[in-house]
Amino acid sequence: MLSTEVDKSTLGLADPAAFCKDFVRKHDYVSYLVSHFYPKHLQNGYFAIKAFSVELATVQDHVSNTMIGKLRMQFWRDAVKGISDGKPPRHPIALALYEASQRSHLPAYHLKRVIDARDAELYTPTHLTVDSLTSHAESTSSTVLYLLLSLLSDSSTAISHAASHLGAAQTFSTLLRGLPFHAKNGRMVIPAEITAKHGVNQEEVFRQGPAVQGIEDAVFEFATIANDHMITARDMFKEEGMEGKVPARVMPVFLSGVPVANYLERLEKVNFNAFEPKLQLRDWKLAWLIWRGFHKRQF
Repeated sequence: MLSTEVDKSTLGLADPAAFCKDFVRKHDYVSYLVSHFYPKHLQNGYFAIKAFSVELATVQDHVSNTMIGKLRMQFWRDAVKGISDGKPPRHPIALALYEASQRSHLPAYHLKRVIDARDAELYTPTHLTVDSLTSHAESTSSTVLYLLLSLLSDSSTAISHAASHLGAAQTFSTLLRGLPFHAKNGRMVIPAEITAKHGVNQEEVFRQGPAVQGIEDAVFEFATIANDHMITARDMFKEEGMEGKVPARVMPVFLSGVPVANYLERLEKVNFNAFEPKLQLRDWKLAWLIWRGFHKRQF
């Protein structure tokens, strides 16, 4: 797997920006849809940040053991240092990040924070508490949103606070959507404090899926927490005279909340059966919902 990925990366050296765009289109299509609403001159930077995020998020699924994963994480730590020193490694995502960092201030500590969180995930892929998972979301999804705000040259407190909560909702909804896949592979993505509260036998979930007693109640509670974070994120835009509207300059960043809200609504419609097959299908209305969200300045 590593050699194949290195080959693909080598091919991308001729045009790192095109590599990142194609990488995101293939592995994170929702983010690809959102890209169209970023200013043209910042789209390459957007794809670089998103490709970096996807690359790190999928290390766990693409390596055969933890040690190989650790080596990948060390490569990216060295890459971030190289980018800061003006000497990025010959990897298309690193080169694209370097180019973006020449146009916008992308704090290296945000990049390092994502790496450290994904590194820790190699050892502890599951979480005992909601607080632990929320902290992980802050270091991954929320931090990627901070990087995107930096790309747009905005770091105001209220907007960063909203991004923090949106990142948590994004992580939780992504895990819920991935629940069938992870359960099939023997991993419970809902924190143990929630599954224990509802008497869910995790081993039975791995074998039987939605038929297990208490699993829908656990999904409901987890989804409710995600929705609470969405509500808090939206409420931040009722402050400072924003009247519930996201400022136009940062609306592209908050468009990532549209698919989160869409998934949570669809989950509710199937009575919180996260194993319902149609939840794995992308809503055909999503592109239109993102367009509407951009023009209404709401998510």
